[in-house]
Amino acid sequence: MPLRGLEDLAAGLAAQRRRWRGLAGLPLEPRPPLPTGSPLVEIKDFGSNPGRLRMFAHIPTRLAERPGLVVVLHGCTQNAAAYDLGAGWSTLADRYGFVVLAPEQTRINNPRTCFNWFRTGDIRRERGECASIRQMVERIVLDHGLDRGRVFVTGLSAGGAMTSVMLATYPEVFAAGAIIAGLPYGCADGVPQALEAMKGGRTRPARDWGDLVRAASSHRGPWPRVAVWHGDADDVVAPLNAGEITKQWSDLHGLPEAPDATDRLDGHPRRLWHGQGGEVRIEEVLVEGMAHGTPLAIQGVEAPHGAAGPFLLDVGIASSYHIAKFFGLTGPVTLQATTQAGERPPPPPDALPGVSGTIARALRAAGLWRG
Repeated sequence: MPLRGLEDLAAGLAAQRRRWRGLAGLPLEPRPPLPTGSPLVEIKDFGSNPGRLRMFAHIPTRLAERPGLVVVLHGCTQNAAAYDLGAGWSTLADRYGFVVLAPEQTRINNPRTCFNWFRTGDIRRERGECASIRQMVERIVLDHGLDRGRVFVTGLSAGGAMTSVMLATYPEVFAAGAIIAGLPYGCADGVPQALEAMKGGRTRPARDWGDLVRAASSHRGPWPRVAVWHGDADDVVAPLNAGEITKQWSDLHGLPEAPDATDRLDGHPRRLWHGQGGEVRIEEVLVEGMAHGTPLAIQGVEAPHGAAGPFLLDVGIASSYHIAKFFGLTGPVTLQATTQAGERPPPPPDALPGVSGTIARALRAAGLWRG
C-alpha cells in the first residue's frame, strides 16, 4: 500500500478509537503525571477541543501590570512539561511576569507526539488542533484578564511548524511569533510532502507563500511580527526552510525579500527587516554549527534558564530570552501579586471586554463569569 494510503488508514483507525473510547466514557489515553519540578498545571475544560489536545499553563505568583501570554509548542518525542523546563519559558515567566500556555499533543493523535502541522484537518481555521489551541488561548485570556494585544506563540520543529500554522490561521490573535527549526505554512499536505519539505526544503516565490497565508483567513493585516531561528547544521529540518519562512512573511508585510540590515547576535548572523516606523518586523537568526534543536546558553551563565537535553542544545545563545525580548516582554516590569489560586484579581466589571458593568456583575453573582 502507498505511504499516503497507510497514513490515511492509520488516521481512520485513530479516529475510530477516539470515537469508541468517547462513547464508552473512557479517557482518550492514559494521562501520565507531570515530571517532578514542572510548574505547569493542567486545565481540562477549555472548549470543544476538536484537536484532542491537552492544555497546561503556568501562572506566576507575580504578574506584570499588562501581562503577556506566550504559547509554547513542543517538538516531536517531547511533551509540554519537558520542553518548558528545557527551554526555560516558565523561569522567564517568573522573572518578567507573563503567562505560559503549553499545549500538548497526545499519542493517540500522533505516536511521536508531533503536532500535525501537515494534515489538512488540523491546520485550517476552526478545525482540529489549531482550533483547540485557539480555544486554550481564549480560556486563559478570559480567566486571567490578559492583554489581547500581547499574545505570542513559539515552538520547536513540529511545534515550530505549528507556530506557522497558528500565525497563518489566527493572525489577529497573535502580535508576534517565533519559529524554531520549523517550516512555512502550507508547505505540505500529508506525510510524503512533509518529509520532502523537512529533508530538502520546498521553494516557492514569495508571493505564492504569502497567498497561502492570505487564504487561511479573512484577515488582511496588520500581520504578526515573526522571528525565525534555525541551526545551519540542521539535518532534520533543512535550513533552507528558514529562508522560505522569511519570504512568506516579507511578502505579507510588503517588504523586500532581502533584509535591510544584518548584524550578529551573540556571535551568530542575524538578518533584519524593518517596517516603516523602524520596528523590526522580521528577524532571522542562523546559529552557526548547530544541529536540530532549540539553542540554549547554560554553561558559564550566572542565572541560566532551561536545561540541555535532546533537541535542547547548549550552544551559547539563549534563544528563549532573545525571543521574549523580541516579543517585548523583558523590559522593566512592575510585578503584582496574584491570588492564592495563581489567578490575578479580576478586573473591574466595566473592564470586561464587550460586557457592561451591570451584566458582568450579574454573571459573576451567578458564577457564570470567570473574568
